[in-house]
Amino acid sequence: MEFSTQTTLSPHQIKTAALGLGVYADGTLSTTGQALDRAAGGLISATIKTDFDGVTGATLVLRHLPGIKAERVILVGLGKADQYTPEVHARAELAFAQACVQARVEEAVSELAALPCENSTLHQRAQRAATRYGQALYRYTATFGKPDADAAPRLKKITLLVGRSHTAEAQKGLKEGRAIANGMDLTRTLGNLPGNICTPRYLADTARKLAKEFKSIKVEVLDQKEIQALGMGSFLSVAKGSDEPPRFIILRHQGKKTGKGSDKAPHVLVGKGITFDSGGISIKPAATMDEMKYDMCGAASVLGTFRALGELDLPLNVVGLIASCENLPSGRANKPGDVVTSMSGQTIEILNTDAEGRLVLCDALTYAERLKPASVVDIATLTGACVVALGHVNSGLFSTDQALADSLQAAGRTSLDTVWQLPIQGAYQEQLKSRFADIANIGGPAAGSVTAACFLSRFTKAYRWAHLDIAGTAWQSGKDKGATGRPVPLLTQYLLDQVR
Repeated sequence: MEFSTQTTLSPHQIKTAALGLGVYADGTLSTTGQALDRAAGGLISATIKTDFDGVTGATLVLRHLPGIKAERVILVGLGKADQYTPEVHARAELAFAQACVQARVEEAVSELAALPCENSTLHQRAQRAATRYGQALYRYTATFGKPDADAAPRLKKITLLVGRSHTAEAQKGLKEGRAIANGMDLTRTLGNLPGNICTPRYLADTARKLAKEFKSIKVEVLDQKEIQALGMGSFLSVAKGSDEPPRFIILRHQGKKTGKGSDKAPHVLVGKGITFDSGGISIKPAATMDEMKYDMCGAASVLGTFRALGELDLPLNVVGLIASCENLPSGRANKPGDVVTSMSGQTIEILNTDAEGRLVLCDALTYAERLKPASVVDIATLTGACVVALGHVNSGLFSTDQALADSLQAAGRTSLDTVWQLPIQGAYQEQLKSRFADIANIGGPAAGSVTAACFLSRFTKAYRWAHLDIAGTAWQSGKDKGATGRPVPLLTQYLLDQVR
């Protein structure tokens, strides 16, 4: 996708296949819209009165209007003017992009990002616009024998109409948004791939491809013997039930030698990479087990974020850690009641083999300590309890460092990839007591997402740490089943904020 900006005092002279025009619920048009309406002899305002109510995200295509050189003017509903928020703007951009895809146009021009909305800069609106266009264009074709070429979107170029003095600001936002969209594409495809293709080795190969594409990224992949040499007994206990060998993937983005943060301690992203989760001996119900290929979306979001980092070449040091394996039942698999020793030396009683994500993450979090990090954020499709608590709108946020939690919440608001902070109080740790080990891997049905975070906190005493439970936001079920690409926007924005 190519993005550009354009300034014009004569919008009716713009030659394009589709020109996006915002309309508020009361029929009000922007200055650009009013100029177009005058050029068309009032046909736009007349159509709005009879055929378009301006509801958020609604679209109406007007073709070959007199006095206007654009082939189509696509009206896009913005809702009430006094309620035009960043969320509404993002929905409008997505609706326009989808209308362009449906119209099979190859290029389009939009005024939407230029329209001011509360608590939002043009830079932010341009970034969100590029991200939404990428979202509209995404198609999964990797495992189709003959992908339908005619169904592929034709849209290749979007131009934003902006004021003459704001071109640089908009172009910066477009660059960031395109990188985020490309990272989300990678994350979505990895999450959508089946478990027989997207294995731990496949994730490792994906990391290596990123290193080949971007000079700022270096990758190291540890095999089973090397993982064992590190003493990652908890991680390996999950892997031993499968014939597919585990991988511990280390990505390093080395920032430019100039700029804020380029020579400082790294920010570390830790991703859960269970490429298929059957639940192990504590096996899951069969009905939706096919969706358990998405249990590596934490790892996928780390890879997607690194793709965005490489494209933006941020002056920041970032390390990605991915602990990847399968969780399957076999004669070698973990059994309820087993006790394993983690890399930290703490012993863990495994009461439920389907609580395996924390068993691989705890060793990765212990490994992060040797990096002397500025911050550590782990990302995992960790608990169904988080879906019950927060649904599919907010990712769950847990942290022992309020300043870090505040930074992630702010990044979520800016990127519209939002989180909601949940408690991680000492009283919940009582539920993890074991009579046979230092800690149990579950704390019972009550506050399941909280006790999972409390478990992880036992391995993060040496640094600033936050945990994102993305079980409800990384994947959607139903007719639109598939990976969403979240929380790549949040993570990328958090890292962008570190260099501003």
